[in-house]
Amino acid sequence: MTETNFRTDLDADGVLSIVWDMPGRSMNVLTEDAIRELASLVERVASDEAVKGAVISSGKPGSFSGGADLTMLEGLARLYATEMAKNGEAAAAKALFDGSRQLSLLYRRIETCGKPWVAAINGVCLGGAFELALACHWRIASNDPSTRVGLPEVKVGLFPGAGGTQRVARLLPPGDALQMLMKGEQIRPDKARGMRLVDEVAPKDEMLAKAKAWIVNGGKAVKPWDEKGFKLPGGPVWSKPGFMTFPPANAIYRRETQDNYPAIRAMLQSVFDGLQLPMDLALTVESRQFAKVLRSPEAAAMIRTLFVSMQELNKGARRPKSVPETKLTKVGVVGAGFMGAGVAYVTAQAGIEVILVDRDQDAADKGKAFAEKLISGQVVKGRATGAQRDALLSKITPTADYGALAGCDLVVEAVFEDPKVKAEVIAKVEAAIGPDAIFASNTSTLPISGLAKASSRPDQFVGIHFFSPVEKMLLVEVIVGEKTGDKALAVALDYVRAIKKTPIVVRDSRGFYANRCVIAYMLEGHLMLSEGVPVAMIENVAKQAGMPVGPLSLNDEVALDLGLKIIDATRAQLGDEAVNPAQEKLLRALVETHGRLGRKNRKGFYDYPETGKKSLWPGLADLQDKKLDPETLDVTELRHRLLVAQALEAARTVEEGVVTDMREADVGAILGFGFAPYTGGPLSWIDGMGAKRFVKLAAALAEIHGPRFRPNKLLLDLAEKGETFYGRFGAGAEAKAA
Repeated sequence: MTETNFRTDLDADGVLSIVWDMPGRSMNVLTEDAIRELASLVERVASDEAVKGAVISSGKPGSFSGGADLTMLEGLARLYATEMAKNGEAAAAKALFDGSRQLSLLYRRIETCGKPWVAAINGVCLGGAFELALACHWRIASNDPSTRVGLPEVKVGLFPGAGGTQRVARLLPPGDALQMLMKGEQIRPDKARGMRLVDEVAPKDEMLAKAKAWIVNGGKAVKPWDEKGFKLPGGPVWSKPGFMTFPPANAIYRRETQDNYPAIRAMLQSVFDGLQLPMDLALTVESRQFAKVLRSPEAAAMIRTLFVSMQELNKGARRPKSVPETKLTKVGVVGAGFMGAGVAYVTAQAGIEVILVDRDQDAADKGKAFAEKLISGQVVKGRATGAQRDALLSKITPTADYGALAGCDLVVEAVFEDPKVKAEVIAKVEAAIGPDAIFASNTSTLPISGLAKASSRPDQFVGIHFFSPVEKMLLVEVIVGEKTGDKALAVALDYVRAIKKTPIVVRDSRGFYANRCVIAYMLEGHLMLSEGVPVAMIENVAKQAGMPVGPLSLNDEVALDLGLKIIDATRAQLGDEAVNPAQEKLLRALVETHGRLGRKNRKGFYDYPETGKKSLWPGLADLQDKKLDPETLDVTELRHRLLVAQALEAARTVEEGVVTDMREADVGAILGFGFAPYTGGPLSWIDGMGAKRFVKLAAALAEIHGPRFRPNKLLLDLAEKGETFYGRFGAGAEAKAA
């Protein structure tokens, strides 16, 4: 057999060492070729009398495997469509079922081959790779800080379909198993050992010796659930503990997901049914549910956006190919407030030296203190060591001296949102930095082309819009101004990649991309409140639609007074007609009459007590001129208003050429403002229902609620021609402004 993805070596004790090391990849993944090769190795172990057992490990430093290549699963979905067209639904369903369970059958073969298998895990071991480890008879993990195990499939619209649901539910009590499967978290080695997900934790350089010794010393080649008399850790499903687990689990699922995620529902069903059956039948049940989920529009949309597209963007899909890669060693951050301090923190976390500048030393020191607070919190939680904290803080130099910016590859300005203030900063920075350095403005409202007029080198001027809080939010908008050059764009994207964020490239425009959609979402919440819709209903309907938080809660996070400033700026730039009077009346009452600014002063749409949970401010009812009876309201219409408002704005940005890549619109919407992840993003949502149906829905809302719901020209054209966004523009092709 040709060894391409795996290297083997049989030692004198009969232990076959299998090293997974795929050529040309930084991380091992389960591809069709890798699965075929692994299947051959399993048969070799089973049939060769000289082989007493096998140890599988990784040849990649810092990782075992990230799991399956999800593009392979996309191929299975296409297989279903092809078979459906050729041979009908029954043949298509069988082809999909057979194709989707190959890995499950292979792992079961490992379990029952009669020879012991050990997984030696160093680094990340996730998804299908951890399902492989679970099928092995013994698991040893390194105590390296990078080591993590887990089954995160739910985050891309799937669930563990290669035996993961059944093995985890036989290792852990069902409540713990369901919690692990539903959260999809990555688990540290010591915790994994406590959960019985791994059997031993050892130093990296001792793992292989211990793994081989376990086999040589008589390691058992039979899993507990294949032995007579095996009892489930939590007792039978139909028992008192079972009744205390599964009904509440279903309720929790509905509370957390609003039943928008068929994969999690199918996963619960797989565990519930599977625990009542012998292992082989249980795996068949899991495979049937997995094949069903693969056919769902939610899985297709989430795989494309949250795996394929996001991976492509993270690898530099939008980076100008003509510009050599820049390895940043020194970055300046001007403005040590909340945003600037967050930028300094994530930059230092990436191992890059940071010069943190503010108006005086005290202000700069406060910015570094914020970074120290963040990393110290990680140390307290066990997510970082004291040495890592000290190393990070040593990278940040706070100062009031702009001259310290000399030698920076990139300077990120994060000062107050005032063109005059920013212009002063631009002049001071450009006087200090070298001729090749790039200047980036972190702004959420001011057009980059306008700010660049204060620069002596606008071709080296770019926007880098971080989202708050910087250390948690994964999205960064890179804004290209009228004169921004390829080098400035490339350096900005290299920087975003270095700090492990996901970039989207947007053309210069008021509000750029994400904020335009967010503002539309919050406006709809404000108008519902002004119309008399019960406040709690607004927030709950938003969650039912799939949004992580309601529009009023989100407004509290970004600050109510900021909303008023945007209204004032909009009026100044575009006139009175661009401002919604009902929204302005509501925000002025909250901010100017009642002093409610949002979470930052503990009172906005919600009250934020120092102890206890936030709650809606009772005074909101007094701001409603009329109050609608909730029994008379159409919940579906309310839900549609909140999603359609955002999707329409996304479609307008495509038509205007602000967003030129469909992948970025969808990835940016989910990462930037949490647009219902199960849809795959606003453009995927429109494509999924069809432009014709979406236009009809939007037009119906426009009849009732006004022209803000009127479909734009591009949508009308797509509807007329029966086209989709991804079909017309492709996943990576650029859309041209209409």
